[in-house]
Amino acid sequence: MPAVVVTCPRRAAVVPAAALPALRAATSVLAAPGVPDAIVEAAGAVEWDGTDPALLSDSVVVLVTEPVGDWALPAPAGSALLDAVAVMDRLRSPGGCPWDAEQTHASLLRYLVEECYELYQAIEDGDRTEMREELGDVLLQVLFHARVAAESPDDPFDVDDVATGLVDKLVGRHPHVFADGESVESADAQDRRWDEIKRTEKKRESSVDGVATGQPAVALAAKLASRTSRAGLPGDLLPSGDAPGATLFRLAAEAQLGGGDPEAELRMVARAFDDAVRSAERAAVADGRDPHALDADDWRHYWPRR
Repeated sequence: MPAVVVTCPRRAAVVPAAALPALRAATSVLAAPGVPDAIVEAAGAVEWDGTDPALLSDSVVVLVTEPVGDWALPAPAGSALLDAVAVMDRLRSPGGCPWDAEQTHASLLRYLVEECYELYQAIEDGDRTEMREELGDVLLQVLFHARVAAESPDDPFDVDDVATGLVDKLVGRHPHVFADGESVESADAQDRRWDEIKRTEKKRESSVDGVATGQPAVALAAKLASRTSRAGLPGDLLPSGDAPGATLFRLAAEAQLGGGDPEAELRMVARAFDDAVRSAERAAVADGRDPHALDADDWRHYWPRR
């Protein structure tokens, strides 16, 4: 049975990695119309006349742009990301979108935060359709910032630099996966190992270096408590006193150190409260009441029973 390889006509040099052994061992390579010239030339291919692959030798490779029946090595995972990069480049280039062309790292910050929270909510809601869309919106922010950075006269970098840095980080922080001689037996052990490697990489002087202080306050308190606990800080040195801030910090710290996620737990309670408010207002409207003119007794009357 020959190998039928689906190429990406929009990306001249992209072929599935799984196809490389077959291409190297092929006695001949056939190319369907539309296969990028760069791939045809690199593979030394000749034109395919459409013969049923089942009738061809096992040592033949057929390059196509669309699957042929059940015969296909699929396009490589992630190849559509190249299209996303190309669209972003078009939007920022002369003749593209004036609004996109005017954006800066600073002007895009609000959208980065908004899109992350919208994705967070889609995941909370278990809405797969929204999750897919919001993941795309978060990806857009990455592509947008990388494209803006590529235009900077000071220390420019592009999306490939971003991806390369990510690959290097993931490989370097998973030596038990990508290198010999080290093993990790549990997720907790890997979590600790990750922090050790990161601390060495970043040459951090403090246990709280690298904690993003711009994150929501409950999440920030939880992260600080987690970091300092790993550093051996005793619990009695956490913020003390009866002030609301200190009390909230301690509650967040206790939830985090107890294995919970205080940010997620507080959001869950807040969203349940939001639902209850809306339910009471709908019940009032059903009785012909103005939901904006309810007094305390009215609220108690319409409040949903648990």
